[in-house]
Amino acid sequence: MKKALLPEEFQQKIIRWFDKHGRKNLPWQLDKTPYRVWVSEVMLQQTQVSTVIPYFERFMQHFPTVDALSKATEDDVLHLWTGLGYYSRARNLHQTAKKIMRDHAGLFPDTLDTLQQLKGIGRSTAGAILALAFQQKATILDGNVKRVLIRFSGITEWSGEKSTLETLWRIAELFTPTKRIADYTQAMMDLGAMICVRGKPLCDVCPLERFCVAKQSGMEKSLPKPKPKKILPVKSATLLVIRHKETVFLQKRPATGIWGGLWSLPEYAGFIEENSLFERCENEFNLIPQKIVRGVIFRHTFSHYHLDILPIYLKVKATSTRNMTNQDEIWYNPDGQQKIGLPAPVKKIMESGKT
Repeated sequence: MKKALLPEEFQQKIIRWFDKHGRKNLPWQLDKTPYRVWVSEVMLQQTQVSTVIPYFERFMQHFPTVDALSKATEDDVLHLWTGLGYYSRARNLHQTAKKIMRDHAGLFPDTLDTLQQLKGIGRSTAGAILALAFQQKATILDGNVKRVLIRFSGITEWSGEKSTLETLWRIAELFTPTKRIADYTQAMMDLGAMICVRGKPLCDVCPLERFCVAKQSGMEKSLPKPKPKKILPVKSATLLVIRHKETVFLQKRPATGIWGGLWSLPEYAGFIEENSLFERCENEFNLIPQKIVRGVIFRHTFSHYHLDILPIYLKVKATSTRNMTNQDEIWYNPDGQQKIGLPAPVKKIMESGKT
């Protein structure tokens, strides 16, 4: 094992690697602004760069500034977020944009404390905004950086433990430089995403290989220690696809909870029998089914449970008997121009078959 690296030596190795191999042409690195950095950092939470790029580019086309985002409707924002998951991120972006326009005169905050008071911006995201957009010395600790520091330091405890997380923050702060802070910050994220990857890290091309405790101890593939396994519970639900001609009946979900604020199909816990739907549809929706077709059950997994979904397709005679004065109910044409936020499984169901 080589002698421990001093912080300055660590920083130099990271910066030299970045100059040769780091990513410098990601969409949010071009025409860099605090707003663009913020949106990209929120999108990148628990999501890979390759997935985020097309979402980011579409988002910027529609909402090029924080002012434009603040003036959008929630449906406009969620529509562009459909398929990216973790929809609370989109709602927080929207609310925070309004707050920046209202309370900060449209200027993005540039202090750690002020940033962390905004919805959806935690300590690491705030640090990334300050480092990347404002060139301020600030520390980040996202998933990629955690992995690099855990292996480099040989930390064998699960990073979700409070004491382990505190240790990681201390290490991250120790190595954070005062110069070239934006490049260093991007380099650490790139190193974790491109070299110090999950499963099989590419240690042979890592600038830290000779000083990495995990590599020198043969633990590079076993670290970071995985989160203790938890068996996810399984729930079941029936979703009704009520169609009239080209339109589908949708209801807006509550702002909090799963798929919060998105438009979804009427949902019932468990799997319900088709023969009960005639009466249920008439009593609850004032609609008379002409035809009912049972779909194929499929599984959608959330972070804390599996949901087995049974779609049931219904054709109804008319929509006029349904009182649509409720703003949380619409007849939606999937092929039309209306922009709304839809959960990915609901979009899949609507595209998969018609009665």
